[in-house]
Amino acid sequence: MCRCSYDLLALFLAELQMNCRYCCNGWDIGMETDNNVKRAEVESLVRKLMEGDKGKQMKCKVEEWKKKAMEAIRSGGSSFVNFERLANEVILQK
Repeated sequence: MCRCSYDLLALFLAELQMNCRYCCNGWDIGMETDNNVKRAEVESLVRKLMEGDKGKQMKCKVEEWKKKAMEAIRSGGSSFVNFERLANEVILQK
């Protein structure tokens, strides 16, 4: 493996940790395991996700984000307008 590959691997692993931190602690839409993953621990987390209050809270949060995303991409929404502006300024040179 060349140095470039090591750098990319390190960057990838760092990004995974950051994404996990945001999902679990910042956005409250994920559940974290330790580095020594065991079947029983995974089963416990899946049961909490599917049957517990934490899973219900995560589902509500994701549904809220889905609603916001749909509003943003509809005609006149923020993402729609920004993409249209990008197309006009960069691609079509208007």
